[in-house]
Amino acid sequence: MDCSAVTWIGIDVAKLSLDVAWELDAQPRRLQVENSRQGVAQLVAQAPPPSQVCFVVEATGGYERQLVVALLEAGYGVAVVNPRQVRDFAKALGILAKTDRIDAMVLALFGQRVQPRLLEENPAQRAELAQLVARRRQLIDLRTMESNRLGQATARAACKSIRQLLQALDRQIAKIEAEIAALLQSNDDWTTKIRLLRSTPGVAEVTSATLVAELPELGKLNRQAISALVGVAPFNDDSGRHRGKRRISGGRAAVRQALYMAALSARRYNPVIRAFAERLAAQSKPAKLILTACMRKLLVILNTMVRNNAPWQSQAAT
Repeated sequence: MDCSAVTWIGIDVAKLSLDVAWELDAQPRRLQVENSRQGVAQLVAQAPPPSQVCFVVEATGGYERQLVVALLEAGYGVAVVNPRQVRDFAKALGILAKTDRIDAMVLALFGQRVQPRLLEENPAQRAELAQLVARRRQLIDLRTMESNRLGQATARAACKSIRQLLQALDRQIAKIEAEIAALLQSNDDWTTKIRLLRSTPGVAEVTSATLVAELPELGKLNRQAISALVGVAPFNDDSGRHRGKRRISGGRAAVRQALYMAALSARRYNPVIRAFAERLAAQSKPAKLILTACMRKLLVILNTMVRNNAPWQSQAAT
């Protein structure tokens, strides 16, 4: 869907409410509804036809999912954007005040001028996959915390309680992983993408599932854009004669965490990543910089593989 010649509608998403703003015929329009099924249905009923508008919302940690799914199913173009990018855009326009109504109008302006990328694929199925992957990550974190407590506990009853909870968490994790595997196999595009990603030494099931769920842009952007989107692209910090350290910033934390674990494995078992890391180490680069560079190189290789629909080949990867 091309949204370059249509009106963009901005929606500021809160836990309980949705503030909607757009401009039509030089007149600002505003609407507030509940962040619920009924409120979203009311919004869809009052919005202009899908051929006339596109929606832009911020990623709010899950509060926007129900809204996004409903809008996509109604045929609207929807872009989900980084809140930090929108805030920087507002500051550049001199808009320093921050309220829900102002944020909604800023989002509408952001969509009109920046033309962010629209979501694709089956929204309900992707939302389900993202929730399952996020739930697995939460259970893993809980298991890690309980394991740490077991190492500190001395009372027999406390140790017994922790072990029972660890066993329950293991069962829950196995169940969620089975649900993820079944959902991935139900989608031919995802199955193909998983097969490509898994052919790469160092990339296992968790990493490939996380990339499919949390990074639908994989294979659709160039190497610079995909690295910046994930948050593994270093940005300059120079001014005049000052030359600051280049640092990574922002991005998608869940994808970055999965790439971190994959890069650790790839440094040992992936010949291309291992040679790349050894070359940086020979230049006396810091260990943290080497691992971040390995994450970025691995991401770029995976992005190219998905774009070209080609499995791993070490010679081609170099």
